[in-house]
Amino acid sequence: MTATQPSRMLGIGEKFPEFSLNACVSREKGKEFAPIANKDFKGSWAVFFFWPLDFTFVCPTEIAEFNKHAKDFQNREARLFGLSADSEFVHLAWRNNHEDLKDLTFPMIADYNKSLSSELGILSKQNGAPLRATYIVDPDGIVRWVSVNDLSVGRNVKEVLRTLDALQTDELCPCNWEKGQATLG
Repeated sequence: MTATQPSRMLGIGEKFPEFSLNACVSREKGKEFAPIANKDFKGSWAVFFFWPLDFTFVCPTEIAEFNKHAKDFQNREARLFGLSADSEFVHLAWRNNHEDLKDLTFPMIADYNKSLSSELGILSKQNGAPLRATYIVDPDGIVRWVSVNDLSVGRNVKEVLRTLDALQTDELCPCNWEKGQATLG
């Protein structure tokens, strides 16, 4: 993988790229870092959400909101992964210095060389940082949903959960469908 801008963004029905990257997984001394790879979510639903950079303004609001709903993702048997182009050391420093990030329950993956962001086609053409992209990947490693926001606009975590619920029904779900409502199939 190279950190060059591909001609298009990876989309629905395509295989999520193979990767192995370092992550900040804890603030506990000696247990802060671990490698994360495809094997860590094989056979499970996975949600990957990218933010541009650590120590910014919109990003911690999103990360904190995903963490607030971490049990909702666990209840759906979905693994949650956050990523940016910062190193795992910067992730740890940010977690240690931002009250809303101290008790995260999911890994902060370091796409430091922008290899995964590049392969997904989500690097901003303006500044080279990852866009606010969210991927839902099924247990077979296939991308089932992609949402990408401009750098200045935070995403809606409840919509990610709603979409995950709809995908997990394996049925036809009408507009604004929510878990517990009738499907069309």
